Amino acid sequence: MDFRSKLAAAWQNNDSLLCVGLDPDIKRFPAHLKGRPDAVLAFCKGIVDATADLACAFKPQIAYFAAERAEDQLQDLIAYIQQNHPTVPVVLDAKRGDIGATAQQYAREAFERYGADALTVNPYMGFDSVEPYLEFSDRGLIVLCRTSNPGGSDLQNLTVEGGRKLYQHVAELVAGKWNTHGQNALVVGATFPQELADVRSIVGDLPLLVPGIGAQGGDVEATVRAGRTAAGTGLMISSSRAILYAGSGEDFADAARKVALATRDDVNLYRA
Repeated sequence: MDFRSKLAAAWQNNDSLLCVGLDPDIKRFPAHLKGRPDAVLAFCKGIVDATADLACAFKPQIAYFAAERAEDQLQDLIAYIQQNHPTVPVVLDAKRGDIGATAQQYAREAFERYGADALTVNPYMGFDSVEPYLEFSDRGLIVLCRTSNPGGSDLQNLTVEGGRKLYQHVAELVAGKWNTHGQNALVVGATFPQELADVRSIVGDLPLLVPGIGAQGGDVEATVRAGRTAAGTGLMISSSRAILYAGSGEDFADAARKVALATRDDVNLYRA
């Protein structure tokens, strides 16, 4: 099943627009996991098992694994998700951005080594930097557009040809000319609901990965109302730290589930 089909099924089957971010910070792990050689994998598996029926996607952030020399645990984690929760797509958050042979290797890393369903990428170097990923015709390509950080305005909000903002130009390219395999999506932050609405008006039903709720201050109601499609879907609203570190004891996974359930249900209040 291709990425878009898998995501659409997860939206429906789990009645969810919640994307659970997997950003394992070992300094915040429960005491009973600290010191274990497989601590990163064990922690993430606990979160995954506790939230899989509440999520439309999982989003492991590769830097957290690489910094701990835990790329093998990332590989095992994605394999675990695909074996035990195969209906939930995995978005590898790596924000790759290079061209030619290097981009081809990044694509192989994401889709062959890790087996991710989708990958985040940076469009700054233009079509050359996304084209190699499109060769994987069933995998999603999630392109940075209007990011949730304040500094994103330094470039993304610049006025370009035709009087449009740069992020609007990126949205049009990704939804149109660059979407050669029909699996593209965009990253648009919850911290800019008006821009989120602008992007939705440009791209139609294209999926949007939306970071920025919770710790970054994005408003759930404003986010859903600005970004939902007519069918009440179209969004992967990402929450990481609020869910991952809801508890600090051996019951950390149960605590994570409670927050994930509350977040999913809060989002669903505004989907209609």
